[in-house]
Amino acid sequence: MTINARSTWAGYVTDVTDAQKAQAFAAPVPSSGAWEPSTGGVFLHHRGNRSFSPGSEEDCKKDVAEVFAHDVTGDYADIQYNFFVCPHGIVYEGRGYERGEANFGAYITVDGVSLGRNTAFYSICGLLRSWDQPTDAMLRSIRDLIAHLRGEAPASRRAGRRILPHSAGYDTECPGNLTPYATNGSPIDPAVSWDEGTLMDMNVFAAQKWVNTRYDGVAPGYVRVLETGRTGWATVLSLTQALQHELGISPTVQSFGPATMRAVQDHPLRPDTETNPSIITIYNYALWCKGYYATDPPYIWDTRSRDSFQALIGHMGLTGVVITNALWARIARALLTMDQFRLVPGGDAATQAIQQHLNKRYVAQRAIPAMNLVPCDGFYSREVQKGLMMAIQYELGIGLNDINGYFGPGTQSGLRTRGAGTLTGDFRLLFRAACFFNSPTYDNGRQVPYSSQDIYTDTQTATHTSWLRTFQSFSQIPVTGTNDYTTWAQLLISAGDTDREATGCDCITEITLERGRLLMQNGYRIVGRYLDEHLPPSDPDYLGKALKPGELQNIFAAGLRMFPIFQYNGTQLANFTYDKGYDQGRKADEKARAFGLPPGACIYFAVDYDALDTEITSNVVPYFRGVRTALEQLGGRYQFGVYGSRNVCSRVSAEAGARWSFVSGMSWGFSGNLGYPLPDNWSLNQIREYAFQPGWGLDRNVWRQGGDPGVSSVVSP
Repeated sequence: MTINARSTWAGYVTDVTDAQKAQAFAAPVPSSGAWEPSTGGVFLHHRGNRSFSPGSEEDCKKDVAEVFAHDVTGDYADIQYNFFVCPHGIVYEGRGYERGEANFGAYITVDGVSLGRNTAFYSICGLLRSWDQPTDAMLRSIRDLIAHLRGEAPASRRAGRRILPHSAGYDTECPGNLTPYATNGSPIDPAVSWDEGTLMDMNVFAAQKWVNTRYDGVAPGYVRVLETGRTGWATVLSLTQALQHELGISPTVQSFGPATMRAVQDHPLRPDTETNPSIITIYNYALWCKGYYATDPPYIWDTRSRDSFQALIGHMGLTGVVITNALWARIARALLTMDQFRLVPGGDAATQAIQQHLNKRYVAQRAIPAMNLVPCDGFYSREVQKGLMMAIQYELGIGLNDINGYFGPGTQSGLRTRGAGTLTGDFRLLFRAACFFNSPTYDNGRQVPYSSQDIYTDTQTATHTSWLRTFQSFSQIPVTGTNDYTTWAQLLISAGDTDREATGCDCITEITLERGRLLMQNGYRIVGRYLDEHLPPSDPDYLGKALKPGELQNIFAAGLRMFPIFQYNGTQLANFTYDKGYDQGRKADEKARAFGLPPGACIYFAVDYDALDTEITSNVVPYFRGVRTALEQLGGRYQFGVYGSRNVCSRVSAEAGARWSFVSGMSWGFSGNLGYPLPDNWSLNQIREYAFQPGWGLDRNVWRQGGDPGVSSVVSP
């Protein structure tokens, strides 16, 4: 990185002697005593309540020069900071590498170690006043400077790993709005990833400091939250524990469960009538954490908080609703979650309108006991799907206390009878909302979206019927154009109707000729088998699931086809890296050739757990790119497919180039199966696991017509 020498600002120094002016241009004066920054790290500072206004780069140089003039004519032998970083992201040399800093106080204890404040730490000063927010460029440069001091400074002057604010162990407001960044694990720490453009929020930081100061060691069970200035589950759960303590719950827990709901309901004071300043503070900080403005100081509930609270109520879809004590408890719970109720970037307004309808009709007006307010962010998600299921159960006539959001026998029975009849009003709206949430569907690779205009009409429009028939055809269920049970099931859970026709299966059991013929007799036409197993036979978890010599010939002789599966564990995040994908791609190619699989065969690599969207980005997609590279380097003899949730399959296909998707539909509770349509390239949909015979379990798969043909012969014994 570029560190601008003292000469870049020295020419702006005024009100000093000629000798001091010459010193400004000269190299820093080395420390006369101990100076071992490798044992400590860096302190962050700011300029405090100065009149300086960082308009141009010249202004910044003048301000550094002013610091020098102040320090060299005062108590310091040289400018007191090692480096300066301005709002434009430019770094200036102060004391440089060879002189310890000039903090007040002799020692600080960090992690049980006593360190000299002036002998073990570099000082980095951000050119901003107490009320200024750090710029993205400043934070980037501070991060780069810390990385430089850790790895590129002179060998004897490398910085240690600690990042501290000037206020650590010393009573000062410094470094102001840099304080939440002055900690290990923040975006300026080179050891962690940088999240572009996500600056910290000082109000969230204040919430974290307040809740830790007030409740740590006071509220039994309280878990400290990292004071990062960034909202998240840890922050809202710490505020939840604070509320529990104020309501007399002990020990406190990191969950807004039934006990907390009852306590809030039995303490019906709303923020505008609340008399406990700590509870008012909790609600104010919860608003800040949710992205709404709130009152400062936070123990007061004034018009600013009231306006934000009313905006939140409107975003929830509850405008004009009488807020009962039971509803207030649900609002308080929603306030203390990470659920969003404003339309977020990328969210869909029609989806938000459905979410708001669910909240108003089924939480506020029908008061389903088990139903909480669903997010209103414009995205179909697990919580929205659960709310939709509860609303459907209500319209089916299931008792309020029996509604649970589970696609169980009672719900299935109701959908086969009442749900398959003529739908009107809110029941019809829910069916069409389910259609909309499963949009787009596909017609020969062409996306077919569901028209939001069809959601709110009782008319059997041509566009609704056409979309429904396309969806049924794409999902390979009977094309009826109606709301029959199989269609309901396909719309609501990834497994769909588990009793529908399915001609595919997979298993870990060897397929003998007799077993192959039995599968044929029961309607199966293709079977999935494993190319290898990662455990040796001596391992207690060994399953013996890999293909056996001669097994393929038995499968083909019985009239079946086979699709190959490769899975070395694959049940957790750590199983997926680019290198592992590359190694396993090579191993799969080796095994496929050994079994004589013909060129063009598609090998399915398994993601056998509920990979979150962030994990798909960080690990799963790179793993499959490793698989792709390995197969390509070995001549591209085989294609690769992906086994996993709908989201895994769609993203790996789009971002890593998987040819076919084998969807783990029977895992319908996976977050990756909720709110995601079937991938366009689905070839197999695993819908049910059952015992085909004693000791022989099968996974039942819908095999798509025109999908992966599988393998029907080998090219060598």
